[in-house]
Amino acid sequence: MAIIIKSHAEIQALRESAQINVEVLCRLRDAVRPGVKTKELDKIAAETIARRGGKAAFLGHPKGSPHPFPATITVAINEQLVHGIPDERVLVEGDIISLDCGTIYKGFVSDSAFSMGVGKISPEAQCLLDVTENSLLKGIEASVPSNRIGDVSRAIQMYVESHGMHVVREYGGHGVGRSMWEDPHIPNWGDPGRGNRLKPGMTLALEPMVMPGDPTTKVLDDHWTVVMVDGGLCAHFEHTIAITENGPEILTKLD
Repeated sequence: MAIIIKSHAEIQALRESAQINVEVLCRLRDAVRPGVKTKELDKIAAETIARRGGKAAFLGHPKGSPHPFPATITVAINEQLVHGIPDERVLVEGDIISLDCGTIYKGFVSDSAFSMGVGKISPEAQCLLDVTENSLLKGIEASVPSNRIGDVSRAIQMYVESHGMHVVREYGGHGVGRSMWEDPHIPNWGDPGRGNRLKPGMTLALEPMVMPGDPTTKVLDDHWTVVMVDGGLCAHFEHTIAITENGPEILTKLD
């Protein structure tokens, strides 16, 4: 079952966590350019979270795993979908980069991500970014009390497929707030009217992952990096949202 956050103090703490996460992603967005190493982006994220008094949600996650995640952010480039590990790789003009960050503050976890081009990118790549981001907005629009998870999933899927693209089946969004990955799982595909009913106080991370080609994925030998089997481009956008009586509130909206 999804965790319900009821008190004003709790939702305010989550908002503050989200504000730190937003600052991190804004700083990363400003730092992305040809010639930058992905480990340099990780350093920016780590320093920003520490300066604001937060903790990196991804670092060392999950506890007890034989392969805990070794960095503050995930960095995925081109055919990499999610969970890429920052390293010595240098960004190149025309790359698509996806940056994902989670922040713990006052015991509450926020999680958000975006994809962008490095320098000038192709029209096809820009179309992919636009479709993916807009599919997230479609999912958020469907995140209203009385709707079900399937209604959110279907809204994302229909928008993506109406533009001739595909959603990945193995990965999706999730509950978030008190821990990194909470119930419910939120696929980016599915049937309307199915799954948990949305209720005020639920906090969710919607997370469309989109590609124009074959949606089949595999995990690399580092135990984390997910890539497209066909080597094609992919993109990823994510927001932490709160379900309220008046509809969805985006907690991680970038400036």
